[in-house]
Amino acid sequence: MIEHLAETDSTNRLLADRAAEGVPEGSWVRADRQTGGKGRQGRRWESPPGNLYASTLVRLRDGDPPAPTLALVAGIAMWEAVALSLPDHESLRIKWPNDLLLDRAKLAGILLERHNDAVIVGIGGNLMQAPAIEGRATAALADLGPAPEATTFCETLADTFARELATWRDAGLAETRRRWLARALAPGSPLGYHGEDGRRHDGLFETLDESGALVLRLADGSRMTVTAGDVDLLTEG
Repeated sequence: MIEHLAETDSTNRLLADRAAEGVPEGSWVRADRQTGGKGRQGRRWESPPGNLYASTLVRLRDGDPPAPTLALVAGIAMWEAVALSLPDHESLRIKWPNDLLLDRAKLAGILLERHNDAVIVGIGGNLMQAPAIEGRATAALADLGPAPEATTFCETLADTFARELATWRDAGLAETRRRWLARALAPGSPLGYHGEDGRRHDGLFETLDESGALVLRLADGSRMTVTAGDVDLLTEG
């Protein structure tokens, strides 16, 4: 079931409250507008009309893969939902840990927040408009033609997320990792990782390791494994 609101401060915050009240896995909340939406590191998430602002709830079970790898599930699910509106899937790529890119410009973002046994998966997507983000290119599906209406798109996303969640549980992380890599940036794509020490480490995307962590190939030939943090797509050349 998808609960629809004209406005809320944050679909993630609202669904976290619902989680504390015991709502089941598979619950969704979608809003036409968010007044207090946020991205990673607490960054403000703009909410122009016509875009997707939605969150869903996963209840962790014994034997599930690690909770942070639900970001991979969400990325694949969003890729699958968007691909239905695009004739050229090669322009649509996932960037670790939480972005969907269209021709290297940000189309969607994902934010995971854990509350006890519940993981809230927030997904924002530029359907009609691409809000400006300082230092980053952005894109919207409407740039390429008629964009899907948010209600219909969210229903499609709920279906694709349910399928990918079942794969994550039933087939395991290895299969989710394989599916994610098939939709990811090409190996060798230049990325910049902002570490907890404040330094930026530039490298080339190599793969995900078996745990779902990012593996970068640095200029000196060494490999860096990244389990958390901000990763930017750098300009090639």
